[in-house]
Amino acid sequence: MSFIETEDIQKGENVYINYQDYGEGQPVILIHGWPLSHKMWEHQIQALVNAGYRCIAYDRRGFGDSDHPWHHYDYSSLALDLRSLIEQLDLYHCVLVGFSMGGGEVVRYLSMFGDDRVSKAVLISSIIPKVKKSDDNPDGVPDEKLEEIIDSLKTNRVSFLAEFSKLFYNYSDNKGKSSEEQLRYDWTIASLASPRGTIETAKAWAYTDFRQELRNVRVPTLIMHGDADQIVPIKPSSEKAAEGIRENKYVVIKDAPHGMFVTHKEEVNSHLLDFLRR
Repeated sequence: MSFIETEDIQKGENVYINYQDYGEGQPVILIHGWPLSHKMWEHQIQALVNAGYRCIAYDRRGFGDSDHPWHHYDYSSLALDLRSLIEQLDLYHCVLVGFSMGGGEVVRYLSMFGDDRVSKAVLISSIIPKVKKSDDNPDGVPDEKLEEIIDSLKTNRVSFLAEFSKLFYNYSDNKGKSSEEQLRYDWTIASLASPRGTIETAKAWAYTDFRQELRNVRVPTLIMHGDADQIVPIKPSSEKAAEGIRENKYVVIKDAPHGMFVTHKEEVNSHLLDFLRR
């Protein structure tokens, strides 16, 4: 395993971030979804490296083999971790690929640091721009549903994660494209994450409003979403992101669930590689 150490003197803590670095060529940084780790990218890592890209996948703080601190799971702290990774590996012309919650790190990073080291962005099944329902976001998730998720994580986390994984893949409709073994694998990854980190990052993706930050995404951006996503419905997320990001290619994958990086991996990889080559 390889690690970078965040340099966060102001907050008085340094956090070690685990990352995997494969291949050569233009760097593509994979930012995993909640509540998984870099291991979710198995099929994409292989495709990217085989296609001639340098693929870097890391574990968000609190997840996988990265440190599990008690504090600082807000998006600005997560974007600082990403900046530390990019600077310490001395990366330029990066492509940032964010899945689900990871889309927030992409947008917050570009808002905080600009695109001096980034040439493209990819949002897959992303929560961007706003999850919570409000008068000006009527298709979002009601606050009581979000509070129910947080309460379940506090009181019955491992059971909640088992049921969550089924919705992740629309399992009953995709048994030929996913498996019980995949559900158990994901559950193991998610259950071993920091309980505190799992809850605090859920609050971050549930309650952060990125709508004003979409203007800060000035690099060409690929937006991909499945029209059968039960975790992050397409209408208040990628549909709105495509309206707010000035230079984007918007791809809707028919019948794909949230976890389409597994169930529809060939389509996801094909669109991703086509975008990178353009």
